[in-house]
Amino acid sequence: MRFLRRNSDTTAEAPESGAELAEPLEKARSAGKGRPTPKRREAQGRRSGPVPPPPRTQREAFKRMRGNKVSKEERRAAAVERRQRMMAGDDKYLLPRDRGPVKAYIRDLVDSRRNLMGLFMPLAILVFVALLTPSLAVQQYATMATTFVLIVMVIEGLVLGRIITKRVRAKFPNEPIKGISIGWYSFIRASQLRRLRVPKPRVKPGDTVK
Repeated sequence: MRFLRRNSDTTAEAPESGAELAEPLEKARSAGKGRPTPKRREAQGRRSGPVPPPPRTQREAFKRMRGNKVSKEERRAAAVERRQRMMAGDDKYLLPRDRGPVKAYIRDLVDSRRNLMGLFMPLAILVFVALLTPSLAVQQYATMATTFVLIVMVIEGLVLGRIITKRVRAKFPNEPIKGISIGWYSFIRASQLRRLRVPKPRVKPGDTVK
């Protein structure tokens, strides 16, 4: 009989203990977050993450623009603006190979000189036209002239590379300067037509660059 009484007592007390345990749970659920609910703009900003870095190349910029839903007019305006900034020499819009004060100084040195290497592209077109002519004499003379001019261009490029490397090292003594890289960059710049150089020349032929 006592055993039955104990069971009845425990069963009677069970609902009371369950109610007591449910009260703190209800209070914990009903308690607020302790901070105001963030706005929609703030939540979207947190989801978007940090601002991505600027594009390194035009292809990367086009891919990023395609991902964003913009109109054709906006894309054309952005492309025109990037082109203008690149031609003006803005480091943010230049290719990695053209960025930095060292490369800007090399471009100024090359642009301030008159080089025979600037006739490389017209010479290539002239040789192509000469090879299309049926006269063998014209082809032979064009080949001889082209070979001679190319030899002169190579010699001029080597001399130009040494001069510019020496001046760059004197201008930037704390920068790691590689003679081969500087010489090749100078040769590529000098072999292009002046009006087709990117970015545009900031100095005129004959100007003094310090």
